[in-house]
Amino acid sequence: MLDIETIIYFVLLGSFVGVISGLFGIGGGGIIVPILTTIFLSHGLDDKIVVHMALGTSMAIIIVTSVSSIIAQQKKRAIEWNIVKLMAPGILVGTFLVTFIASKLDSFYLSIIFSIFMFFTSIHMFIGKKPKAESKAFSNKTHFTAGGIIGGLSSLVSIGGGILSVPYLVAQNINIKKAIATSSAIGFPIAVSGTLGYIVNGWSNTSWDTLTLGYVNIIAFSCVAIASFSTAPIGVMLVHKINVDIMKKLFSVIPFVLSIRMIYSLL
Repeated sequence: MLDIETIIYFVLLGSFVGVISGLFGIGGGGIIVPILTTIFLSHGLDDKIVVHMALGTSMAIIIVTSVSSIIAQQKKRAIEWNIVKLMAPGILVGTFLVTFIASKLDSFYLSIIFSIFMFFTSIHMFIGKKPKAESKAFSNKTHFTAGGIIGGLSSLVSIGGGILSVPYLVAQNINIKKAIATSSAIGFPIAVSGTLGYIVNGWSNTSWDTLTLGYVNIIAFSCVAIASFSTAPIGVMLVHKINVDIMKKLFSVIPFVLSIRMIYSLL
C-alpha cells in the first residue's frame, strides 16, 4: 500500500475527516471504516478480516482526531474533567472487552452491525433533535456502567462515542456545548482502549512487510491521522461561517450510503 495513488487516497480521506471532525465534533469513523474497507479490498486483503482491519485502523486514527478536539476544547475550558475521570475506568474495560467479541465476528456480520448503527445515526443527525436536560446526579457506579456500555458499543462500530455520550451528559443537566466538549475527551480513552484491543486480538495478522500491527494498518493510520489533524482547524473555523445544522443534514446520509456500499463489496 505504499504506492502513490493509495497514499493520496489516504491523505484525501484524512483531510475530509479532519474537516468534518472539526465541524461536527465527531470522530469520523462512519466515513473512515467503509472507505478503508474498500481500499483494503482493492489491495487484496482477506475479506474475512478486512472489516476488522478497517475498525482497528479507524480506532487508532480517532486517537489523533480526539486529541485535536481536546486541545481546541480545553482552550475554551469547556470539558467537564470530573465526569471524564468517573467514566474512564468503565470505558477502558468495556471498550477493550468488546473488541474480543468483534474479533470473533465474520466481516459480513460486522458490516451489517455497522450499517444498522449508521442508519440510526444518520436519522439522528438528520432530525437534529436536541437531548433534553434533566436534573440528575448519577452515582459513581452509574458512570462506570455507562462508560462501559458507551465504550463497548463505540469499539464495535469504531466511533468516538459522541452520539452516545452527549445525551448521557445532557441528562445530568450539563450544558449542550460542554457536553459536546466533554464527549471529545471521552473519545480518547475509547480510542486508546479500542486500538489496544484490536491490536491484541489481531496480533496473528501482524506483518512488518505490510506494516500491519494486529488489526491496525500503520500506513493508513499515519496518512489519514496526519492529514485529519492538519485539517481539523478548518472545520472549527467553518463552524462560525456556515449553517452547521443544514450541513449536518446533508452530511447525515453519507455514512449510511457508504456502509451499504461496504456490505455490497463483501457479498
